[in-house]
Amino acid sequence: MKTTKNSQRLFKQARRYLPGGVDSPVRAFGAVGGIPRFIVKGKGSKIRDADGNSYIDYVCSWGPLILGHADRRVVKAIRDAAGKGTSFGAATEMETRLAGMISAAVPSMQMLRFVSSGTEAAMSAIRLARAFTGRGRIVKFDGCYHGHSDSLLVSGGSGMATLGIPDSPGVTASTAMDTLVAGYNDLDAVRRLFAKYPDSIAAVIVEPIAANMGLAHPARGFLSGLRRLSKEHGALLIFDEVISGFRVAYGGAQALYNIKPDLTCLGKIIGGGLPVGAYGGRRDIMQMVAPSGKVYQAGTLSGNPLAMTAGITTLEILNDPSVYRRLEEKGELLQQGLAAAACGACLPLSIAREGSLLTVFFSAESVTDYASARRCDTSVFARFLRGMLEEGIYWPPSQFEAAFLSLAHSLRDIDATLRAARKVFKQL
Repeated sequence: MKTTKNSQRLFKQARRYLPGGVDSPVRAFGAVGGIPRFIVKGKGSKIRDADGNSYIDYVCSWGPLILGHADRRVVKAIRDAAGKGTSFGAATEMETRLAGMISAAVPSMQMLRFVSSGTEAAMSAIRLARAFTGRGRIVKFDGCYHGHSDSLLVSGGSGMATLGIPDSPGVTASTAMDTLVAGYNDLDAVRRLFAKYPDSIAAVIVEPIAANMGLAHPARGFLSGLRRLSKEHGALLIFDEVISGFRVAYGGAQALYNIKPDLTCLGKIIGGGLPVGAYGGRRDIMQMVAPSGKVYQAGTLSGNPLAMTAGITTLEILNDPSVYRRLEEKGELLQQGLAAAACGACLPLSIAREGSLLTVFFSAESVTDYASARRCDTSVFARFLRGMLEEGIYWPPSQFEAAFLSLAHSLRDIDATLRAARKVFKQL
């Protein structure tokens, strides 16, 4: 058994000052049991905890670290930038440079605005869509997460299209009433919502590749259908590519599926491991943002030079077709190996993957929406997670999150992961 004495001590101290001992709920291991590991160092594909245990990491800071931990090129760029000043509260050339790189990679983002988180990006995109259309309602999808702003913390219950109800205390019923919820991949439900609320829906916001119910792919025709319906009814289509942007392809999911949204939300990878977010889209829409227009949005640390520099360095490295080919090869090896290990242990397992992004579901059925994701055996997943930790594999501590590969993961890392999985699957 790996010792967790120091992590236990640190967790006890943290709970005196931080709600639940953490600054983001999933870090507390509440859904899987056991002690959350307190990490002291990361390098390449590996992290080390306060007890000296080493793990092959498949969380990668929940996606941003596509190059791995402490990539020397990114670290050097951050160090050089920090020596010149960490924040100015004034314009810098780096903002324009990174914006230009993003716009070239994601042509639908003709103009964009940097913020400090994905939550800010989605919240700001929704406000902008409402201002542009003069309408109040939005459509989101059950199981898709767009940050913790009030109007987006709404669940659709069993996945049926319905008026939203608050999914968190503190979200008012009046706020939730403006959010309409449909099941992911249920185009008919969206069609019914447009029929029921004509001329009042400002936008449809969707993860083009869902990654917050675990990974779920869009059904054939789903994204193109959303594009068509929103255009027909005068609503905007917003792609939340905070996870998929620069992860599944250099141009994101919209490049993979050849769908052009009106607005796009980004985060994670474009900050190279530092806090960042961005929203952008058509020029005529984005020019409504202050100071060009009247839609107010501001941020003290928006476009700060450290995040911009780390993002520029990361995108420069990613702008190479061989990068995504290598990530695809690693993802395929991991997927096939996990599937074979589960088969050898007679264990029902469904694996969803897109490039370097994947989720293992302990279920015999494929996951296509939040309802099917919730039918997975989360108790078996919790045992899997704890078993993998004992074998030195740090897997995302939630059935409803995705695992991330990086360029730093080696074939040896994948082999070690599969050996651990075979052992743990037999125990399950």
